[in-house]
Amino acid sequence: MTSPASPAPSPAPSPVPSPFRQPKAVWAVAFACVISFMGIGLVDPILPAISADLHASPSQVTLLFTSYLVVMAVAMLITGWVSSRIGAKWTLIAGLVLIVVFSALAGTSGSVGGIIGFRAGWGLGNALFVATSLAVIVAAASGGFSGAIILYEAALGLGIAIGPLLGGALGHISWRGPFYGVAVLMTVALLATVLLVRPQPKPARRTSLLDPLKALRHRGLLIMSLTALCYNWGFFTVLGYAPFPMELDAIQLGLVFTGWGLMVAIFSVAGAPWLQRRLGLARTLYGNLALFAVVIFVIAAFVDNRPVLITAVIVAGVFIGVNNTLTTQAVMMVAPVERPVASAAYGFVRFIGGGLAPFAAGQLAEHFNVHVPFVIGACAILVGIAILATGHRDLVRAESNQAQLDAHAGQGERDAELAEAAEAATGTPS
Repeated sequence: MTSPASPAPSPAPSPVPSPFRQPKAVWAVAFACVISFMGIGLVDPILPAISADLHASPSQVTLLFTSYLVVMAVAMLITGWVSSRIGAKWTLIAGLVLIVVFSALAGTSGSVGGIIGFRAGWGLGNALFVATSLAVIVAAASGGFSGAIILYEAALGLGIAIGPLLGGALGHISWRGPFYGVAVLMTVALLATVLLVRPQPKPARRTSLLDPLKALRHRGLLIMSLTALCYNWGFFTVLGYAPFPMELDAIQLGLVFTGWGLMVAIFSVAGAPWLQRRLGLARTLYGNLALFAVVIFVIAAFVDNRPVLITAVIVAGVFIGVNNTLTTQAVMMVAPVERPVASAAYGFVRFIGGGLAPFAAGQLAEHFNVHVPFVIGACAILVGIAILATGHRDLVRAESNQAQLDAHAGQGERDAELAEAAEAATGTPS
């Protein structure tokens, strides 16, 4: 009599690598990302001061967001073309140099028109840097694809949190101070990039100027990008116009938007992965966007009630943080094209919404009332949910691809690279 063979024990699950154990080059780029993203919220505390000192209407001042983000959106189309010719490191350096120059020039300007123009140049530099930095972090980071995205979003959240605080502190002295502050910090980030980031091999195929637009023919990428356009309309309506009805000074506005930015940072890093594990990618995105729309409707209804307005703006950071991380992961997983191309196409579409929303908010408030811009912003997010629902199968596929890559990353970096290459090679348009 022989005893039946006992089943072989299942292999122990691979430990999940920490997203914060990274090479120095990754930390250098992440630091530069923090400073770069500070530019988004930096001007929030000084918008009323610029409006008062330069005798400009709120809708004119919101063009600081519009010129920055619209130029950034359009410039996203050339980032892959530039990077594939001069390499990722030199593209990062070029972007950082432009940000240093144009942020300093904005501080010297004596008119709203001048600041708007210099912010446009700043947006060009930011496009070169932001689109390339994500690709560099994903390529060089250890700890799997999700870990790289979490690190990137942590840098985004930290930058958004620090930006208003620095803007408020320096803006209390002069509205010019925040622009000079960014120039100095970006110079430090430039030096770190030059010294610590190694040149990466250029891609075998040079990206054409039309590749990002052609990538939008893929249904999954187009759906995610249009959803992000609608979401960013609501996001930048809050970010770009909410400071005016608050009627606070620069320090107070800086503290409010620092609280908002901390919510973005915390829920980008901790909240989004936890919710995805509990609910799945699709349900988390649907629920998160719906709750974000509710918060903006609350802002619309109580925009004249300062305590409610401030609380709602800070709470909005929760939903922005969750959405930023999960949407970025989904875009990178659902697009059957090179990641720099996917990033450029996605950035082009979503930042168009972010750029137009603040100016539209100012115009709507001047022609109707201060409630209307936020109602439109909330409705835009509801439209985004409807668009996202048409790509439900793409979300399921994105989550499956992400899980496979992260599983390979736990077994070794080479396995992760092979899995990524296979995913890119076998991806097919929906």
